[in-house]
Amino acid sequence: MSETVLNQARRAKAAARRLATIGTDVKNAALFAIADSLIGDAEAIRDANCEDMDAGLARGLSEALLDRLMLDPRRIEAMALGLRQIAALPDPVGQVIDGSRRPNGLEIRRVRVPLGVIGIIYESRPNVTVDAAGLCLKSGNAAILRGGSEAIRSNRALTEICARAAEGAGLPPDCIQSIATTDRESALALMRAEGLVDVLIPRGGDALKKSVLENARVPVLTSLGGNCHTYVDKSADLAMAGEIAFNAKVARPSACNAMETLLVHAACAAEFLPAIARRLTEAGVEIRGCERTCSHAPTASDATDDDWAKEYLALTLAVRVVNSLDEALDHIARFGSGHSEAIVTRDLAAAHRFTHEVDAACVYVNASTRFTDGFEFGLGAEVGISTQKLHARGPIGLAELTTSKTIVHGTGQVRQSAIGSRQS
Repeated sequence: MSETVLNQARRAKAAARRLATIGTDVKNAALFAIADSLIGDAEAIRDANCEDMDAGLARGLSEALLDRLMLDPRRIEAMALGLRQIAALPDPVGQVIDGSRRPNGLEIRRVRVPLGVIGIIYESRPNVTVDAAGLCLKSGNAAILRGGSEAIRSNRALTEICARAAEGAGLPPDCIQSIATTDRESALALMRAEGLVDVLIPRGGDALKKSVLENARVPVLTSLGGNCHTYVDKSADLAMAGEIAFNAKVARPSACNAMETLLVHAACAAEFLPAIARRLTEAGVEIRGCERTCSHAPTASDATDDDWAKEYLALTLAVRVVNSLDEALDHIARFGSGHSEAIVTRDLAAAHRFTHEVDAACVYVNASTRFTDGFEFGLGAEVGISTQKLHARGPIGLAELTTSKTIVHGTGQVRQSAIGSRQS
């Protein structure tokens, strides 16, 4: 299996060289062709996904994992729409980032170029197959996709559709590939494909990310998870806060941008918590709260220290009453994962402090954390949400899948050496 994966990576490397030179019109035509094929082959996609869903039920997958796995007509339409949105975006390849003319006449420009071959290891969500393929193609990168066992049939069907449509539109063969097996050996081979895979992006649970960080020999762009907070400040519009908190928890609890902890200022806890707790409980949310939370919300059970750091990805919510903005900031600094954090407030000074002091990829004022998403940010789609700081942070879209190249034009200049000059 290791040699099979390495052979795929070699073919992807050759495809990436060709793909980097292909114009925007051809890449956009391929994206539209893939989108049309998804709609045209929706029945085959649904058949493959139903097999995965049946197998997942038999294996006892959690409700959250089954929700991530499921592809209904609406989600297939959304994947196609995402590809068309990517096609409508400016092509990052060749964009001039900055430039200057030196006193000696050298003209220096930094331009965006593709990363090359991007390996993506992901779990459960078959829509990642399409999002990743589309973003990689538009940004001039070849993609090697290695999905999880839960979605093996769905991923195979989607990869075949994407690869066939892309090649038919004029893109090189092997620019979209998937690894046929889901065993550990194939994943390790991709992690260790030095010189062939330029960047590896893991998208999944803590076990996957830990394995990648421990075993990868290629550069990794990763997320540390989504322990997201919403802080209701003492000056908050409580009706607004209720809508934001409910949406952030209930809209799609299995998503990494869902709220996992609600922080409420003590000054408004007595008024805010009974109503929001009742509404959340009616929606099936289990509330685990501090002592003061439990006094205001009879349906809440006592939270443990572990609850504050947990990414539930389910209808479970930790709730804590805090005495000040400083206490909320300290809680987020201690337990946050650097993904998405929100404050609900009418105090501009509090909003300013929150946005400047919270260390996260996305920070919100008076909005739900559920917006941390490439599609919602106008990126067309995303490969994931990066919580690290090099080289990309937040939704990983087109620009984040490129690097830069410095191009220098001269007219015969040579570097002069002089006593006392800086040497390099």
